[in-house]
Amino acid sequence: MIKKVLLSILDFLLFSNLFIAICAVAQGLITYHLLKAEPDKYILAIIFFGTIGIYNFSMLLSKPKNPENSQYVRVRWIFSHHRLIISITLISMLCLIPLGLLYLSIEAKLLMIFTAVLALGYNIPFLTLNNQKIGLRNIPGIKLFLIALVWSISCVLLPIVELEHNYQISISSAETLLLVAKRFLFIAAITIPFDIRDLFQDKLYALKTIPVMLGEKKAYLFCQFLLLGYLALLILFNQAINADIIALTLTILLTGWLIFKSNIKKNEYYYFFFLDGTMLLQYLTLVLINLRF
Repeated sequence: MIKKVLLSILDFLLFSNLFIAICAVAQGLITYHLLKAEPDKYILAIIFFGTIGIYNFSMLLSKPKNPENSQYVRVRWIFSHHRLIISITLISMLCLIPLGLLYLSIEAKLLMIFTAVLALGYNIPFLTLNNQKIGLRNIPGIKLFLIALVWSISCVLLPIVELEHNYQISISSAETLLLVAKRFLFIAAITIPFDIRDLFQDKLYALKTIPVMLGEKKAYLFCQFLLLGYLALLILFNQAINADIIALTLTILLTGWLIFKSNIKKNEYYYFFFLDGTMLLQYLTLVLINLRF
């Protein structure tokens, strides 16, 4: 009985996209931590509600013909709780409106609009290719980089833009670019295993993802290559080893191990809890190790 209740709670957190939104907030907090700046609660709220809204909207938009017969637990859960997901999505969108209008600078508003357009364009078929309507995700090889770009803008650039506007903090272009590049590599690396899991389905829908183009084994190697690039940037552009470097290095190594283990057939909870959870783990590790030093 207890196990069933706990599983129901876990399903709700994962499949309503509340957990991924918490992970997004954690990624925003990492940016503030690394810049040694006070977190902006309004920016974190925008990241939280924006993540829920976009992820749920994308899922609702990509509803299959018979979701109850889907091989994926997530799809079956979402469309068996259709009204709940719509309600959560609407509440998230309604919360974003006053937050965006009242608490964002003009620069941040433009950045937020740009990010929303990219995220919506991911699924909405607004382009024409070979007489077929397609979304950005259908452009060969772009899906992975689009996801990583949206996350990097939301969790790194948006906080930086507001810090510079509200507190007159000067963050150099080089430091901004480095933060964005490292976050981009990390998000890209943990996104690829999801595409590997969906390899057969993506082939059916003619989605040219990285695993479809490279093959499964090379895609796993590409994940490790991206993490290695992140580790190289982390070490090369820091003059001394400190608590932050140790914490981030540990999470890179653990993430690499989790990606390696994902090549053995795992259920959906492995991907949506453990792999996505590395984004939350990064922040928790940073906090805990800094408490020790």
